[in-house]
Amino acid sequence: MSTTSRAQVVIVGAGPAGLLLGQLLHREGIDAIILERRSAAYVLGRIRAGVLEQGTVGVLEHVGAAARLRREGLTHHGVEIGFNGRRHRIALTSLTGRSVTVYGQTEVTRDLMDARSLSGARTVYEAEDVALHDWEGRSPRVTYRKDGVEHTIDCDFIAGCDGFHGVCRRSIPADRQQVFERVYPFGWLGVLAEMPPPWSELIYASTERGFALASLRSPTRVRCYVQCALDEKPENWSDSRFWDEFRLRIGAEMADRVSAPQTLEKSIAPLRSFVVEPLRFGRLFLAGDAAHIVPPTGAKGLNLAVSDVFFLHEALRDHYRTRSDTPLNHYSVRCLQRIWNAERFSWWMTRQLHRFPGDAFDRRLQEVELEYLFESEAAQASLAENYVGLPY
Repeated sequence: MSTTSRAQVVIVGAGPAGLLLGQLLHREGIDAIILERRSAAYVLGRIRAGVLEQGTVGVLEHVGAAARLRREGLTHHGVEIGFNGRRHRIALTSLTGRSVTVYGQTEVTRDLMDARSLSGARTVYEAEDVALHDWEGRSPRVTYRKDGVEHTIDCDFIAGCDGFHGVCRRSIPADRQQVFERVYPFGWLGVLAEMPPPWSELIYASTERGFALASLRSPTRVRCYVQCALDEKPENWSDSRFWDEFRLRIGAEMADRVSAPQTLEKSIAPLRSFVVEPLRFGRLFLAGDAAHIVPPTGAKGLNLAVSDVFFLHEALRDHYRTRSDTPLNHYSVRCLQRIWNAERFSWWMTRQLHRFPGDAFDRRLQEVELEYLFESEAAQASLAENYVGLPY
């Protein structure tokens, strides 16, 4: 048994990038269907970072998915960097006039799911064997299997929002794409825990033992990280081992305030910088993690995905509204300018704050760079501008 249907745009992937693109297109009257190979529960179970730029918050407001964010999101006007036993605050708002909002990516995804459900637009979860066809021609289509039934969707365009391991980028021949990649020799062990945050702003710590980050998700939950080896496994880190190590890295003043809270989730994420060029292949467009990965140190991953799909929706809107394809033709260049700026900043933050294998010369350069940052208002202003992100 098989079915054939039609949509103007097929979006592959129901993470925040795909869901947001779907909402943006729905508001423009563009018929888009979203296909996701996982269940909705699985998608919501993925724990990710959640530092949102003002531009990202604005886009979520635009699609009607920011009511809970406005109630529960935590506005931050600065971040702290710890080094050599002392902490220095980077005054984001004083230096830039902008702030960031801490709100978990899981919650963003939930809000977008709810908004899409209210809109009545089509989303297919547990779509198996998704395949792309004729994406370089004039009649692209996407096939998938659901509950034993084979489905075909004829469309005008395909948006690949299905992540680093998704089918969309893998459908493009290797000789058609240029890949830039750096894999870092460590990962982040992250813990989500039930504890009122003893800090009011994010604290990044660079120590001889490695990097640590004190973050928060709500007035009752924290999200904390320590740098670890790539071959580490979460099950080898008991709660007591994690919190003992975290205290050693975060600094004596803050360590005294950290209890042994109830752990809700524990996982290890490798760090990677990755960009594929271009982002357009015929009638197939890549966005979000399908197109780029940044190490989380710079808090850019979700924000880049939002800018991608915002630019893509503008280009598709103009195609259907005015029959102009100029924005579609410029989509890749427009996104890549922003992507490479974020890649540079995320690489710099990662390079300066982590303990790398190497000689004393490299470590000394890190120390000199951080000392310069603490002493130079111009350097702090540059960091703050990059951290809060470019306005739309």
